[in-house]
Amino acid sequence: MIDKLYDLKKTQTDQKLMQKGQLQSKIDHIDTEVLLTQNKINTTGVQKYGAISDFTILAMHKNTMKLHIQKLEQQKKVYVSQLEGIVKEIIELQKEAEQYEYILSEEKKQRVLKVLKAEQEAADEYVQSKYISG
Repeated sequence: MIDKLYDLKKTQTDQKLMQKGQLQSKIDHIDTEVLLTQNKINTTGVQKYGAISDFTILAMHKNTMKLHIQKLEQQKKVYVSQLEGIVKEIIELQKEAEQYEYILSEEKKQRVLKVLKAEQEAADEYVQSKYISG
């Protein structure tokens, strides 16, 4: 039974680690997209002698990109909070798995001690039977 619980906790931990990797990948993607958008804001311009409307369109375009960055930052905050929750869950699952692993090792030690005790008793009986018959 403890074996099954230990395996379950290990499996759950592995699943949470995969989720953590996926969230981290999404966060990295958002960071990359923010950098690209920020670069576009910095490098977008109009012709030196363009119409007044060019400046208005440029301002609207830059504002739209800034809004896009804000939305990405909000999404990143959500992912970061989810990532923190998953990290806490991983820690708890690892603690539980370690507890079950300790119980399994203690049970194994007890079985080994029982086998050694049985062998010692068999050896003592053998020596006694040799002594009595000898």
